[in-house]
Amino acid sequence: MHIRSAAQHTAAEIATQPGCWRRAVALAAAPDVVVALPRHGERVAVVGCGTSLFMAQAYARLREDAGHGETDAFAASEFPFGRTYDRVVALTRSGTTTEVIDVVRRLTVPTTAIVGTPGTPVTALADQVVALEFADERSVVQTRFATTALVLLRTHLGESLERAILDAEQALAEPVPADLVQRDQFTFLGGAPWTTGLAAEAALKMREASLSWTESYPAAEYRHGPIAITDEGSLVWVFGPAPEGLDSDVAATGGRWLARDRDPLAELVSVHRLAVEVALLRGLDPDTPRNLSRSVILDGTP
Repeated sequence: MHIRSAAQHTAAEIATQPGCWRRAVALAAAPDVVVALPRHGERVAVVGCGTSLFMAQAYARLREDAGHGETDAFAASEFPFGRTYDRVVALTRSGTTTEVIDVVRRLTVPTTAIVGTPGTPVTALADQVVALEFADERSVVQTRFATTALVLLRTHLGESLERAILDAEQALAEPVPADLVQRDQFTFLGGAPWTTGLAAEAALKMREASLSWTESYPAAEYRHGPIAITDEGSLVWVFGPAPEGLDSDVAATGGRWLARDRDPLAELVSVHRLAVEVALLRGLDPDTPRNLSRSVILDGTP
C-alpha cells in the first residue's frame, strides 16, 4: 500500500465536519430533539468513554457556566450511582460500548442517548434517542461524530455556531504547517474551562492516529510541572485564551507556541489534520490504528 493511500476514511470524514455541523445546528431545533435534550434547570450528568468523555466534559462546563443547571461529566466506568440527577445523557458513537450500556441499563432516571448508529443496544435502553447518522464514521479514530455531537449540544444551549463552522472551513482549506508535522512532542492546553476537554481530545487524537507523545492540561496548570518536558522539539497549542506570559515561558524553553483566534472546536479540526499528516510521515495508517477497535465491547456484551 502506498503511504498516501492510507487514511482514506479518516481524512474524508475530517473534511466533512463543517457540513455535518450545519446539519446538527438545524437538527437542534427539531421538536423531538428539543424534548430529548436536557431542560433548563435540570441537574444533569453526561457519560461517555474516550473521545465521548472529553466531549461530555466540554459540554458539562459550557452548560453549567451558561446557567442552565448543575452538570457533571463522568467516564461511564466511574459513574456515581449514589448521586441524584434529573437526566443522564450518554454519548456513544457506536451504541455498543459496554460501560455506557451498563450505566443506561442500571439507571431509573430519564436517559438520553446521542449516537451515530441507531438500532444499537443503547438505543433500546435509553428513554430518548438522538441519532446523528449523517455524522457516523467508518474510521476507528473518532472525528466528525464527536464534534457534531458537541455542536448539537452547544446549539441547544443557545450558542450560534456560524463562526465555528466558518473557522472549521478555514482550518480545512489551509495547508498543515510543515514545522508542526516535524515536532516530536505535543502538549495541548485548555485556555478556557470548557476547552480543557477539547485539549484532552486533541492529545488523544495524536496518540491514536500517530502514536505521538502527547499531553494535555488546563492552561494555568502547565507551569506547575508539565512545562518541564518542553524543549526545541515540542509544540504547545492552546485552545482559547492563554494565561498572560505563558507564550514567553514556552519561548524560553525553545518550544513552538501556537495560539489562534478561532473557535476552539475548529482548532480541533486542525489537530485532526495534523494527526493524519504526522501518522503518514511516520509510515502509519490512521485508518488502522494500533491496538484499537471501533467500539470496546467487554465480556461478550452485544
